[in-house]
Amino acid sequence: MWEWAAVEQAAAVRSGRVSAVELVRAHLDRIAEVNPRVNAVTQLLAEQAVEQARALDRRRAAGEDVGPLAGVPFTVKESIAVRGVPTTHGAVRLKDFVAPDDAPPVARLRAAGAIPVGHTNMPTLTLAGVHTRSELFGDTLNPWDATVTPGGSSGGDGVAVATGMAGLGLGNDAGGSVRLPASFCGVAALKPTCGRFAADHRLRPEDEPPLGAQLFVVDGPLARTVADLRAAFEVLAGASPRDPRAVPVPVRGEPAPRRVAVVADPGGRGVHPTVRAAVERAAGALSDAGYEVAEVPDVPALDEALSAYGRLLMTEFTPAWPVVRTLLGEGGHRYVEQSMAESPPVDVTEYVRLTGVVLGVKRAWAEFLDRYPLLLGPVFTEPPVAPGVESRDAAGHALVGSALRLCTATSLAGLPAVAVPTGLAEGLPTGVQLVGRAFREDLCLAGASVVEERFGVLTPVGGPARTPAGS
Repeated sequence: MWEWAAVEQAAAVRSGRVSAVELVRAHLDRIAEVNPRVNAVTQLLAEQAVEQARALDRRRAAGEDVGPLAGVPFTVKESIAVRGVPTTHGAVRLKDFVAPDDAPPVARLRAAGAIPVGHTNMPTLTLAGVHTRSELFGDTLNPWDATVTPGGSSGGDGVAVATGMAGLGLGNDAGGSVRLPASFCGVAALKPTCGRFAADHRLRPEDEPPLGAQLFVVDGPLARTVADLRAAFEVLAGASPRDPRAVPVPVRGEPAPRRVAVVADPGGRGVHPTVRAAVERAAGALSDAGYEVAEVPDVPALDEALSAYGRLLMTEFTPAWPVVRTLLGEGGHRYVEQSMAESPPVDVTEYVRLTGVVLGVKRAWAEFLDRYPLLLGPVFTEPPVAPGVESRDAAGHALVGSALRLCTATSLAGLPAVAVPTGLAEGLPTGVQLVGRAFREDLCLAGASVVEERFGVLTPVGGPARTPAGS
């Protein structure tokens, strides 16, 4: 059962072909088998999950509607609250920080019948890099090849979904953090429009996030199929009094021209041949399906977006950095300090100016996407890299930052994107992303479905065929 797509799992439970308890126990068995090899699930919620499954089975037997995701086991990143469970962010000093309530997306998934089976690993506080290594739980391994990173910061969920330990994963993305692990692990992921899903990332009620964290960080699902992403998207969308940013926009919009812009090398900074080939293959699939595909010179306002993103966030980190640095564990400070060296904090006059730059970038993208409702491009312009390259030295930090440039720019612009696999190259997954107009996740999902139909679904996989030397 753990091999089935999430929508198949839910259909089987709703019909009574299998019970929710059987489905959950199948995934718990899969976790027991695979997690020791990959270290993705950090806090197992076995007893709670089985009890929730029993309650769902009783409701189904009584004739109640058990929801569109009935019985589907899902994992939750360590930075997203699950009621009664510590929200550790991977930090030792937060290991007992028990959440009093579910975060809004967890509550929405539960209300749709899905069942949380565990928290998943991430870089400590999401600040220790893009490789999934936390002070509290250690390294998570890529299920295809442990000599490369699974990506991050939602790498635990990417690995859990890719290996069949969960039907869905719930992570978040402020610059590629669901899209990168999806691409490196061979699964699909949705980064929604800012304001599409309700979220709550506060540690305490009084800890409201600064502007950049309000605008750039969004929660999003990971899944093995685009249909599963669509099912999760329709459940997660909508307004909530817990998040005044979330708005009640319909999940499907008006018909739009089937026109796709293609940029394999945003900014002309270089792209690896395997990544370029993946973009070209996806473009061919869309063209064959009737999309009008046009290669364009570049994406809008890339340099402005990258500069504003780095300087805004580093300025916001600076006041709290002396305290936050102490929470990151050995070596966990390197990534942010290299980011600060690359994008030094600015004074208040420049910060105010940069808030205007954000609007200008959004406007430039809106005008571009008015002509091309979709953009096809890379998630990462290089093949998967070794764990921790981004924190090793300035060169590694620059390489990873540059390779993520399309993810960074689209996060600053607040746009939706779907990452989808395009097959394998030298034994590792390849993938692309489809970026769309604000609140047009439906267009991104439709395009991604075409790519998936051409190249198929790569997962679930059993665990890394290659492991680091000496392990």
